[in-house]
Amino acid sequence: MQLRNENILIVDDDIHILELLQRHLRSWDFHTYRAVSVKEAVTILRDTRIDLLITDLKMPEIDGLELIKFVSEHYPNLPKLVVTGYPSIQDSLAAIKSGVVAYLTKPFTKDELKTAVDGTLQADKHNNPKVPTAVTAHAKTHDKDKEPYGEIIGHSEKIQEVIQIIERVKNNKATIFIKGESGTGKELVARAIHYKGKFSRAPFIAVNCGGIPENLLESELFGYKKGAFTGAEKDRDGFFQAANGGTIFLDEIGNASLAVQSRLLRVLQEKEVVKVGAQQATPIDVRIIAATNSDLQEMIQKETFREDLFYRLTVVEINVAPLRERKEDIPLLTDKFLFKYGVEYKDRFVKITPEALAVLKRYDWPGNIRELENVVQRAVIMCDGTITVAHLPDTLKMNIDFPDDELVPLKEMEKRYIQKVLDAMDNNKTKAAEVLGIDRKTIRQKLAE
Repeated sequence: MQLRNENILIVDDDIHILELLQRHLRSWDFHTYRAVSVKEAVTILRDTRIDLLITDLKMPEIDGLELIKFVSEHYPNLPKLVVTGYPSIQDSLAAIKSGVVAYLTKPFTKDELKTAVDGTLQADKHNNPKVPTAVTAHAKTHDKDKEPYGEIIGHSEKIQEVIQIIERVKNNKATIFIKGESGTGKELVARAIHYKGKFSRAPFIAVNCGGIPENLLESELFGYKKGAFTGAEKDRDGFFQAANGGTIFLDEIGNASLAVQSRLLRVLQEKEVVKVGAQQATPIDVRIIAATNSDLQEMIQKETFREDLFYRLTVVEINVAPLRERKEDIPLLTDKFLFKYGVEYKDRFVKITPEALAVLKRYDWPGNIRELENVVQRAVIMCDGTITVAHLPDTLKMNIDFPDDELVPLKEMEKRYIQKVLDAMDNNKTKAAEVLGIDRKTIRQKLAE
């Protein structure tokens, strides 16, 4: 039999049906992925190239029809096959309307399944002969370098550069320094380095150096001996000992005191840790990843950060770009948060209008991805299934840039803003009026003025 390279995702809450389908599909040399829930299925879809979806309809929490609708919107070229034990005319029509090619009723024979699978794949090749089968609404391709990288989501060149560095460093224990503004996802990068590499089974310990009082950070990181200070009633290991064999992530390293920096330098140079109050060192095997949103070069000039430590930490540097420099990733990130909070708060999939998405893409996001997530989370709570411009904060709608020293009349500011919205909406006055929160008649009057 000719080997095949199609990846098939099977979704069913019945483990016996999953095993039956997988056994049949593997006998025909298909690659298979299994999911017992819609949530698990969407996670697989985000991280894996899938060529055919086979799903049940009746499932707990979120049913298969919602999954089909989600796939139709976000993976419009992915063929879909329904396998269900509870057929109904209403569900059949809804599934077909959402692009389902075949509808198979349980129980079914092996030959019936083969016919349905081959027919669905052939129909897809006929309808989309030159288009990859897992292209999302935001131009996702089968190019390995463009697929999601775990929690790191983005097709932009800047994100791909980060992923390429991660691929180079994930399997060694070189010291890594991650730089980026607050909210850009520095810890996600650190976790990807650890969990994508061969040391993923070893511990990963994340420490926020800015969240621990300065007088406690030293003992928390390196541990202490009994009697080292008031309250030290017994020996205790620190975060470094807990991370032995794995990775320790030191976030906001710029907050560490000079005393802590001195101890950290010894760990890097000697590969050993000395507990507070101890005389003897303990050998340690740990990869150190440090991160900050501070300017360490400026701190070196002010003598608040050790220059020798800086060079020890920056063996490999990763710069995580702010969201305003990779706005093409906003639709993908928005999709991720829509699903996350749609499931958490609405127990269904939430959509966003093109006008609202245009507002998100136009904003500069000083709080970066964390701010975007908070905005989407709030909008999901406030909407009734579809996020419109009305569900977004006013600060986003009024985003217009002026030089700091430029003072202009209010009417001039209004004129510039209306023009900016029109440009963003390709001069569509109806859409622009929705973004501005006014009716079409008013925008016509403003334009006439």
